[in-house]
This record gives sequence, structure tokens and C-alpha cells, in this order.
Amino acid sequence: MEVIKGVFDNLGVTGFVRPSIGFPDVLDILVVAYIIYKIIFWIKETRAWVLFKGILVILALAAIATILQLNTILWILSNTISVGIIAVIVVFQPELRKALEQLGKGRFFSYFMRTDAEDSQKASSRTVDEIIKAADKMGAVKTGALILIEQEVPLGDLERTGIPIDALVSSQLLINIFEHNTPLHDGAVIIRRNRIAAATCFLPLTDSNDISMELGTRHRAAIGASEVSDAYVIVVSEETGSISMARGGVLYRNLTADQLRTMLSQTKKVGKNKLSFWKGRQDK
Repeated sequence: MEVIKGVFDNLGVTGFVRPSIGFPDVLDILVVAYIIYKIIFWIKETRAWVLFKGILVILALAAIATILQLNTILWILSNTISVGIIAVIVVFQPELRKALEQLGKGRFFSYFMRTDAEDSQKASSRTVDEIIKAADKMGAVKTGALILIEQEVPLGDLERTGIPIDALVSSQLLINIFEHNTPLHDGAVIIRRNRIAAATCFLPLTDSNDISMELGTRHRAAIGASEVSDAYVIVVSEETGSISMARGGVLYRNLTADQLRTMLSQTKKVGKNKLSFWKGRQDK
């Protein structure tokens, strides 16, 4: 510090004061650095990364215009910056919503939730068995089906698009709902807390361009629903009878009943009577 002070004195700068850095300053720097890191990491895992690179190109253009004194370009950029902020919010709306959902379903809130008794765990295992039995039987006769199993993110907005059921999960009821030419067969079934909450629910279609052309609307809706929530979405193809499951925007295709059981059987209680499924890695 004495050397630095001497340099400032030689330059004619007086009143040099040694900066004091306390624990709050270090904590502040670490928190900001972590937030910036998480934002960059989150952007790179979404479609927002391509849009973000486009924004960087515009910022680079603004820097070049400033250096070269391109007044017209600077005037356009300065007068459109307020509109640009609104446009960024609109363009990144799906990604911002997903980020807030991930923040809301973090581990922090799980510490304030209480687990249920062991008999609730038995009910969860029974629910899994009934879902697998229904999917297997519907696949054998090529009956199309779409089943959502709610996790931490509530599916109330999707549930409101359908017809309330509020019935205990059973394979017979699921098969009857998706039977051809029945009033409830079109759309998705939402399962919450081991009960069928609603049927004929409409789901958002995925915007991804990486989806195989052989997949129809039912599979695209399953992927779309898994993109906007953490739900486990089971799909039975009406054309081939194959069973698939969408999770986190990824579709795992051509599953056997045993493979589906492996992915759904290991459950644990989170919150009030909710299913939290195994998160092992599967091939597409």
C-alpha cells in the first residue's frame, strides 16, 4: 500500500485512502457473481442462447458506431432502447417463465413441507401400478392416451381447460376415459395426489424443430407440457400402440411396461401426497 500511495503522490494525487473491504462487500460480490453465472448457464441451455447472441451482435454494432461516430445509427439505437427492452421481455417470455418455475420448485421450499405416513406411500405405488397396467392394455389394442402426473409445478392452468373428474386412479377408469367414441377420450388426463383431477385437457404444443416428423400432435403436446412443467407425461400411440414418456422436454420412446415401471416405481414423498419419480438417465 505504501508503494501505491507513493505512486499517487508522485502523480500529484493527494488524499489517497486505503479501501476497506468487509464481509458484506465480499458476500455482495459472491452473490452477484453467482447470479451472473446462473443466468449465463441458464441461457446456454435454452433457445434464448441464439437470441442472446443476436443481442450481442447489436451491442457490438453500437460499440463500432460509437467509435466511428456513426451518428445516425447511434440515434436509432438510442431511441429504440426502451422499445427493445419490452421486445426482449416478450421474446424471452417462455424462457423467463421457465426460469421462475425452476426457482419456485427449488429445494428451499421442500424443507417446509412435511411427509405423510407410510400408507400414503402404498397408495402412490398402487397409482403407479394402475397407470402402467392401463398404458400396457391400451398399447396392446392401439388406444391413444395422454396422461400427465403432476409434480412440484401445479397444472391448474391446464386442468381448467378440461372437465373435472376427482376420482381415484384405476386402470379401468383410465381405459374407459380414452376409449374411442367416448366424450372424454380426446385430450389429456391430469393425475394429482393419486387421483384423476381432470380429463380432456388441452396441452401446449412444443415449438422445437428437432421433433421427428413421424410424431403426431399427441406426442408434440406431451413434449410441450413437459417443457412448461416438471410433470411426467405418458403417451400411448394410436397408430403403433407404443408407449413413450416425456420429461423435461425430452421424449423417451418405445418403452416396455417393465421399462416404464422402472422409471416410475421408485417414488418418495415430497410435500402432501405427491409423487416424485426416479430421475435416472434414459436414451431417447
